[in-house]
Amino acid sequence: MASTPTGDASATDEPAVTLYRLQACPFCERVVRALEANDVAYRSRFVEPMHSERDVVKRLTGKRTVPAIVDRSTGVTMSESANIVDYVEHTYGDDGAAETATDGEPSRSPEGS
Repeated sequence: MASTPTGDASATDEPAVTLYRLQACPFCERVVRALEANDVAYRSRFVEPMHSERDVVKRLTGKRTVPAIVDRSTGVTMSESANIVDYVEHTYGDDGAAETATDGEPSRSPEGS
């Protein structure tokens, strides 16, 4: 699946993952690299540079920090680049793809594995 960082796809063709980010943000770029390395289609939403004006991100994650993602296919909403990269690699990477159930819900692996 090719990544679609921007686009005007219809609501039915819209990627399940939305990335909230800033221009030229190294933490955001780290997440972009992880999404693209794992062939995750996503939509970029650029947010206000002023921290105090990032209300859309605060409504989603409870914080105004970016990057933040919303993954409609799993119901996950999160911020912090390291957490997002781990999530993307686990959910969409080679190991994670095998752990996703056919109904789109992530399967639960036993603890310690």
